Amino acid sequence: MENISGEPPANMPLGIMMLIRSTLVTADIITVVVCLVVIVLFIVFSALVSSSENAFFSLTKAQIEELTEGKTRKSEFSLFLLSNPKKLLATILIANTFVNIAIVMVSSLMFETVFDFGTNHIFGVILELTLITFSLVLLGEVLPKIYAAQNNIQVASFMAAPMYFLSKAFKPFVYVLVKSTSIIDKRITRKGHTISVDELTHAIDITAEEETTEQEKTILKSIVNFGNINVKQIMHQRPDISAVEADINFKELINKITDWGYSRIPVYRENLDNIIGVLYIKDLLPQLQNTDEYNWLSLIRKPYFVPESKKIDDLLKDFQQKRVHVAIIVDEFGGTSGMVTMEDILEEIFGEINDEFDEDEVSHLRINENTYVFEAKMLINDMCRYMEIDADTFEEIRNDADTIGGMLLELSGDLPSLGDKLTYKHFTFHVEGVDKRKINRVKVIVEPIIDGEEE
Repeated sequence: MENISGEPPANMPLGIMMLIRSTLVTADIITVVVCLVVIVLFIVFSALVSSSENAFFSLTKAQIEELTEGKTRKSEFSLFLLSNPKKLLATILIANTFVNIAIVMVSSLMFETVFDFGTNHIFGVILELTLITFSLVLLGEVLPKIYAAQNNIQVASFMAAPMYFLSKAFKPFVYVLVKSTSIIDKRITRKGHTISVDELTHAIDITAEEETTEQEKTILKSIVNFGNINVKQIMHQRPDISAVEADINFKELINKITDWGYSRIPVYRENLDNIIGVLYIKDLLPQLQNTDEYNWLSLIRKPYFVPESKKIDDLLKDFQQKRVHVAIIVDEFGGTSGMVTMEDILEEIFGEINDEFDEDEVSHLRINENTYVFEAKMLINDMCRYMEIDADTFEEIRNDADTIGGMLLELSGDLPSLGDKLTYKHFTFHVEGVDKRKINRVKVIVEPIIDGEEE
């Protein structure tokens, strides 16, 4: 009885054999052979194009330089393709689309020639799609891309010329595809959701694996916040800058350098608002045997000035490009307000960095789980990081203050007396050191937060 349900025969291999036409003539056999040869050639073509995608887009900077060095035709083709990745990707997608369509058309002709599905059209379609899809995915996509990932420079070099000519042949299609995707990109960018720093920080907390240490989490969070910090928040304040006057003699200079132990020292005339250069101690070492009359000012280097509002990620790039390690921070009136070094920037990511010359200066102390003692000149950001709280916790009261002492002056409105207590949210600040002009030391007590209470 003829199967009219559209379902495949119960015994699949036997059923397929029964569906082969029994009246194949020589012309049909030639058609099948030609179709198989064409399908194999198309799959090879698809494999080459797919492998070129992985090869070109996995090249490192060094490999690109190796691939494009010289003035050969291969290097010219490679430079052309790599100069516009979007057009290269569009060429690959269009080429693969055309070859896949061609394979489906040729395979359909071959199946119609070999098989007679009769009323089992659904089974015929499923069989054809299964075989063709499996062949294309395995032989035309997966295996070539695995090979290209391991031999990317060889594949890219081999496919540079073919991909160049394909990009020219498909130029109209490439133009339309690139333009249409650009419009979509702009719409997505315009309507896209901007992820805040807080959301990224929270994402680090909830996605971190169990073996991720607290130090690693802290570094990741510091990197997230890195672009939002300006130099004013991390700089050494003007009173803490160790600088030398330009008119001191060589012996006095050596004595100061020996006492301070710094590797780079600002040099000024009259006052710190007129910094004329930075002295690198390594430049001074060959001159140690000179007399007091030696003109050491000839060794100073040009100072690098930046405004208080400059972001530290931009400053780090400037340090790398200009090959300097010290920046003088100036306020809106051009006066010197502080100084930032390369070490200060790196400490924002990795925490305190101490070398063998750093003294064990106690600027902070943890008495117990909820009680801390800080030097009032300590930066608010450093205090928050040490207490493991959000850097924006005191944003409402700090105004333009950068140090703990400055923030407490903003909170109290006047210079507090020794023993005074200042409260903000669940933080209590005890003034433990003060002189006629400033707060010197403060104890911070963090009160437990009651469930449901806002910070």
